[in-house]
This record gives sequence, structure tokens and C-alpha cells, in this order.
Amino acid sequence: MAKFGEGDKRWIVEERSDGTNVHNWHWAETNCLEWSRSFFNKHLSGAVVLAGEGNLFLKIKRIEKVDGEAYVNVRKGKIIPGYELSVSASWEGEAKDSEEKTLLKAEGLVEMPYISDENAGEDPEIRFSVKDEGPIGKTLKEAMAAKGKPLILEKVRVYVESMAKGGPCKDELEAKKVAPKSAAPAAKKDSGGYPVAAAEKKKKKKEKEEKKGFKTIALTEKFNCRAKDMYEILMDENRWKGFTQSNAKISREVGGQISVFDGSVTGTNLELEEGKLIVQKWRFGSWPDGLDSTVKLTLEEPEPGVTIVKLIHTDIPEEDRYGNATVAENTERGWRDLIFQRIRAVFGFGI
Repeated sequence: MAKFGEGDKRWIVEERSDGTNVHNWHWAETNCLEWSRSFFNKHLSGAVVLAGEGNLFLKIKRIEKVDGEAYVNVRKGKIIPGYELSVSASWEGEAKDSEEKTLLKAEGLVEMPYISDENAGEDPEIRFSVKDEGPIGKTLKEAMAAKGKPLILEKVRVYVESMAKGGPCKDELEAKKVAPKSAAPAAKKDSGGYPVAAAEKKKKKKEKEEKKGFKTIALTEKFNCRAKDMYEILMDENRWKGFTQSNAKISREVGGQISVFDGSVTGTNLELEEGKLIVQKWRFGSWPDGLDSTVKLTLEEPEPGVTIVKLIHTDIPEEDRYGNATVAENTERGWRDLIFQRIRAVFGFGI
């Protein structure tokens, strides 16, 4: 054991004199808040929304604030972005009559109170306001919301993709990717000195690749209700709308389609056993194309009025389409906070 204050040198990552972070053994974190401010200023300040269509002229004046935090962590070449931002911008508009005389000049604000890596696959809330609430002012605000929102969301998506690629660290990371690699190690040989069969190596590599990149969630929750009541809640779209406060469409037939959380999650019923079992394919809109997970909910009633829900959610990708590596954690948090806890709160099934 090392003496107090010294530490065991086998576990110490020392700073090199040349500043190199060998193999990215320790986290390399970059503060991206100023870069984020520059990004939104570059892409939104001065952006023209309408240039005379319907005798309306609208543009985003400037970014007023970008508050919160933004950073990129890199370890062993893996990019893990994190950000929680509040962004606001000012806009100005002018309405003219058919003779091109000015009817009103107005100003207002565009506010995005929460842009977060946790919701990278979803469009953030955007609020529009105008200082002059008269009829023409409201017309300008409505036009700004209708035409400005798609433009702003497009730039937010570019920001999300840029952060997933490393933000201000992108160029450095790309340079590392093209760095020359060392020669491949010699082929392994068996005890007799013969090379291991290529087919066997290929098979093992394929098996390893198939298991890599996906995670599984397993949860067990207890509720003060009958199993048949829990089944009804999980399979009834009106109850889903009630406890999630979002749109839902749920078929009650095997092979039928499901859509919950305003379409953020879609899927198909695979197995249904009333009061006992629900097996579904689930896919989140932020996942890479072609990936589906499997949700298995087993309902057990060990005694009347007490139901045990066992969830096994398999084939959850480690990363979403934007490169965020918190998919499994966010999914588990969603099951606990947005589904199970809300069912307890809304229907009074708490234990």
C-alpha cells in the first residue's frame, strides 16, 4: 500500500512534458459555451424570414443571450456531448399596404428555454412574443411563428449534429482519425505452431460485433392495483394520454401499431396476454434508421390488489443518430419518471 499523500504510481496518469493525453486515458473536457454562443450568432443573427411576401418583412435581429452550460467530453476517441441551454433572440418586422406604405413596425422576442442533449432527437419549445399586441402586431407575430420556426429548428438541428461530432473539437478529432496506424500484430498460432483458422476468428469477431453497441434495461416495480387494471392502463390510448399529457395511439391487436409521447416512440404489438403479458417493438425517433428494441412487460399478482410489473427492454442502442451516448440512461429514466411514477400519481397506485 502506498504511503498517504503519495499514491500508487501504477494508477497515476501523469502529465507528460509535451502535454500529450496518451490514448485519451483520462477525460478531455472542453467548455463549449462560448462556441455555442458564436454558433447561434453566426447562424441566426440577421437571418431573413420574410422579404415581402404578403407585404410582410421579417428578420431575426440578433441573439440576445445564450445561457446555461455546454461541453464535450472525449475519452478514447469517444465523443460525449452535454448541454442545457436557454437561447433568446430579438426579431423585427414591418407590415406594408398595397402601395408599400408602412402600416406598422414591430419588435419581439424568440425564446427557446430548454435545448438539451437529453432531448437531442426532439424539437425544442419555441416561444414568440411581440411588443405591439394590436391586430397588425399579432399578424406579424403569427407570420414569424409560422415562417421563422422551421428556419430556427433547422439551425438547432445543425447545432445538435455539430455537438455530436465534437463541436469546437471536431477538427482535432478528425485529424486523429486519419493518423497512420501501426502495423498489425502477427497472426496468433495454436500450440503446434499453426495459425488459428481464419473462419473461426471471423466467426468470433462477428459474434462480438453483434453484442456490441446495445444495452438492456431490467426494472421491477410494485403497484397497489389489480394486474388487469395495470394491463388496461398500458394498453388504453386514452389513459396514456391522461398520465403522459401527450398524444397516443395504441392498437389492442397483435401486429397492431402503437405511437406514444406525441409520436416520439412508435412500434408494434408482438404478444398480448390480457392481464399478464405485453411484448412490443419500440423505436425512438432519435435512433439511427433501422433499429428497433423489444419491450417485455410481465404482470404478476402475488396477492389480490398488489401487482408486480417486470420490465425487460432489450436492444437499446448505445448512441442515438446524433452521437449522444446516454440513450439507455435516458430510456430508463423515462420508464421510471414518465411512465411508472406518473401511473402511481394519476391513478393512485402507489405503495
